[in-house]
Amino acid sequence: MGVSTPSPEAGRRLRAERLRVRLSTREVARRSRLIAEKRGNQEYCISHAWLTEVENGKSMPGLFRLHCLSLIYGRPFDELVGFYGINIRDIGKEPLPLGLPRTHLIGPTLEGRRETILAPIELRSKVQLEKTNLVSRMFESWGEVPIALLQRLDWQNSLYGYIGLEDYTMYPFLRPGSFVEIDSRQKKIQTTGTWQNEAERPIYFVELRDSYVCSWCELDGGGHLIFVPCPQSRGQIRQVRYPADADIVGQVTTVTMRIAKIQERVK
Repeated sequence: MGVSTPSPEAGRRLRAERLRVRLSTREVARRSRLIAEKRGNQEYCISHAWLTEVENGKSMPGLFRLHCLSLIYGRPFDELVGFYGINIRDIGKEPLPLGLPRTHLIGPTLEGRRETILAPIELRSKVQLEKTNLVSRMFESWGEVPIALLQRLDWQNSLYGYIGLEDYTMYPFLRPGSFVEIDSRQKKIQTTGTWQNEAERPIYFVELRDSYVCSWCELDGGGHLIFVPCPQSRGQIRQVRYPADADIVGQVTTVTMRIAKIQERVK
């Protein structure tokens, strides 16, 4: 397990778990034998004497026995491993090694492999993936955002938007189906000439009366906000009254998107 020194604190926590379920060390040993027989692996067997040593911080449990204890105590395996200072959920999230000389694949994390999202039927029927929207608004009818899908997002300090599957306004900078991070503190439209090229030009997420727009923006001085699409998108420049009909949510700072197999545009 990567830990070579017995831990008195971990032993005390394991003992607390045993007492929580009101089992004696001998009863734990008996149940472990049943688990070992069922799984056909004697590594799951736990003796009364060994468990006493572990709880006193004089011995270290191996993977099979720790797994056995998690089954007997009804606690997640990764929680018991955490007693010994290893957070399984963080495996794969740690900084990647730098300076590797060759291109290589990075496999999914343990957490990424085992967790999936199954939204309620009524939610899936209401979420319109073809429309650009704020992520929080997309799932507000569910009562809570599917955080397992977006668990690495900084919900406390940022907003997140979704680019609809029919929204090609900023293509190819922002492809349909992309997720964008929005800094709600940056709402002032920057004037022309403050950026060096199109790639540096600020993109804004804007809330209208009945929809959202993610686009380059300009103010004409006459009370209008102008949406400027990326030239490659072949979209039309349009304008709305500002601030009467538009509210600038913030500036897009990060984008996560696919770069292949984009849904064909509806003619």
